[in-house]
Amino acid sequence: MVGSGKNTVLAGAVWGSGEAAERIRGGLFRLRPGASEWEAVANGLPENVAVRAIVLHPRDPNTIFVGTQDGPYRSSDGGGQWEKLSFPEPGVVIWSIAIHPTQPDIMYAGAAPVALYRSEDGGDNWRHIPQAESTGHCEREGFDTRVISITFNPARPEEVYVGIEVGGVLHSTDGGKTWTDVSSPLIELAQLPHLQNNVGGRHCGHCEGMLDTHAVAISSAAPGTALLGVRMGIFRTDDGGASWHDTEVGKFSPLTYCRALIVSPHDPDVFYTALSEAAASTVGSLYRSDDGAKTWKRIDHGVEAQSTVVGLAAHPTDPASLYCVTRAGKVIGTEDNGDSWRELPLPEGVHDVYAVACC
Repeated sequence: MVGSGKNTVLAGAVWGSGEAAERIRGGLFRLRPGASEWEAVANGLPENVAVRAIVLHPRDPNTIFVGTQDGPYRSSDGGGQWEKLSFPEPGVVIWSIAIHPTQPDIMYAGAAPVALYRSEDGGDNWRHIPQAESTGHCEREGFDTRVISITFNPARPEEVYVGIEVGGVLHSTDGGKTWTDVSSPLIELAQLPHLQNNVGGRHCGHCEGMLDTHAVAISSAAPGTALLGVRMGIFRTDDGGASWHDTEVGKFSPLTYCRALIVSPHDPDVFYTALSEAAASTVGSLYRSDDGAKTWKRIDHGVEAQSTVVGLAAHPTDPASLYCVTRAGKVIGTEDNGDSWRELPLPEGVHDVYAVACC
């Protein structure tokens, strides 16, 4: 029995390939309030759907967007039925989706290989943005560099950061009309011995770890600051990416591989982050900051991730509810502000999980 919480939880996974195709199961899974088992959600989605992004509409939690191996899809009934959206190209793998904080008809979707798309009608139609291109700092054999995060500045929504795995960061201050690659200062930081890391990238020396972007977070309490989660930790810019500074999260955690970083929708001073050992590991953890990411405290007590924590989701209306998901297929959540935690294993065979959402 999985559990019977008060929230609806969604998790997305991808299918195995090659020899792992038969034993690693992907798809979209939903756990409803009071339910004892996860249900596979597939009505209207592509066959053998692989889900890497799940986003709730900010004004209607029954409207949900997911990123699939064939573009973005939308549900208007909480995930029961899905519709394919009009997309300029077939077979585009979507890794990230973001909705404008004050004009929800404006949306962005990020893809692999690196590409950015924009919708101005709530997702009905999309167009490619050719200006948003990485300069190709890093290449890795067999790895599709991808747009893994898209972050609006909540106080200045015309400012947008795009995180590229593995490729650094793009920045726009004019609503996506023009883009600047702000990765050079990250490459400079990688000259420091403790920030040098390369797991197979080409043409970038030892800077691959600093370009392995996973998340960008901006709080309305400090709209001039953006926080960046990469393989080597959490970094900060106060000047639109012209310079980046190490926040030294290692002072608070023995694990510094940052896969997820979010601001609480209920308190702009509160940040959450997922810190693990590596992209694929048996150790993961969840931390909270109450002072704008200056200091951190571990909060996932009484549970064991036993894998890299790859996704975080704060409930849009309930500040006591927070969920994370591990790459190996376990959702961990609290509904009482961290006083207690529940482990919610996904169905057998579900691994390579990348996305989680709750409402």
